[in-house]
Amino acid sequence: MISVEEAQNIILKFTKTGGKESIAFENCLNRMLAEGVFADRDAPPFDRVAMDGIAIQSQQLLKQQRFFIEDIQAAGQEQKTLKNPENCLEVMTGAVLPQNTDCVIPYEKITINNGSAELASTDHSPFQNIHKQGVDAKKGDQLLPSGTWIHPGVKGVLATTGLTQIKVLKSPQIMICSTGDELVPIEDQPLPHQIRRSNVYMIQAALKDLNIEAKTTHLPDDKAKLRSAIKELLTDYDVLLFSGAVSKGKYDFLPVVFQELGVQIHIHGVKQKPGKPFLFGTHGKNFVFGFPGNPTSTLVCFHAYFKLWLKQHLGIKDTSTYAHLNKDIVFNKPVTNHLLVKTSTEDGKLLASPIANSGSGDWVHLALADAFLSLPSDQTEFKKGEIFPITFLHRNSF
Repeated sequence: MISVEEAQNIILKFTKTGGKESIAFENCLNRMLAEGVFADRDAPPFDRVAMDGIAIQSQQLLKQQRFFIEDIQAAGQEQKTLKNPENCLEVMTGAVLPQNTDCVIPYEKITINNGSAELASTDHSPFQNIHKQGVDAKKGDQLLPSGTWIHPGVKGVLATTGLTQIKVLKSPQIMICSTGDELVPIEDQPLPHQIRRSNVYMIQAALKDLNIEAKTTHLPDDKAKLRSAIKELLTDYDVLLFSGAVSKGKYDFLPVVFQELGVQIHIHGVKQKPGKPFLFGTHGKNFVFGFPGNPTSTLVCFHAYFKLWLKQHLGIKDTSTYAHLNKDIVFNKPVTNHLLVKTSTEDGKLLASPIANSGSGDWVHLALADAFLSLPSDQTEFKKGEIFPITFLHRNSF
């Protein structure tokens, strides 16, 4: 067996950035831009009123403090013109600045009576409270470079450019496979010796949390049927994710089937708990990840290995996050301990409180965790307050 770090380094050696695809604007959140985005007009596209109030000619402040209100310039209206320089126009935030005006005075600094605006002070200057045309960007300027991660703020910029199709790095085609004759569909009533399928839906949800769609299927504990099904799947999908059948049981056929199909196995067994039988292989341009069948093992290996691969495939820089252990822990096995935790903050510190559970098959307490700490294999005692790498199980990890 190899260490967690060795396994992760091997996976990264076989990862490359994906191609490009065009997707609908509505679906581009949490994807990586594959080309630069340029302004199709100035930003803002006109001299924009930045506060509700009145617009005047600033030179009139040397002569008067009261201005008759000629009209109202609302947001969305075509530009109006101040006809008399001794007058003003009421203006709304977001409106075009009226012609023949160069100063906006907010309502808070005026009093309106009988159709006139009385200024509390003449201490105002030209172009105050005006968002000048093109000050943020000129038409043709690059707004977003290729490689930008599309978060809500970026999506807002994309909307202003009028793009309805967005070029992003292509997501891989993924099939999630469960194995085991003890598993039945979730709508079935299990017999005493059966359980409902859950791991594939957990992985599918984890991918959906990253804005990636994936299909699911179930494969029987039959070597010939496994070989036939996987051979077909390797022609249709870029990535196959398996839950179960990768350990050393008599019905754990996947490692042998992979070898018979020409899958080159680069990892099979990692010094970690949970998830020791984790498997990773390649078949031409295909990638195969085999997660142990217990739910905690499946989810931990998904985040520790597959998401690491996926981030590099999508061009996302991997960053490490750390948290303070919130309780003393003793762990005597010389392997990395992926410890389920619930996180909180206190005095600006990220705290990780261990989740008590009965082992990697305990799906009840797995639902209480939002992350796991990776405690190093060369320690046996871990003290409250010590800092260790943390991996989140939800979207905030991306």
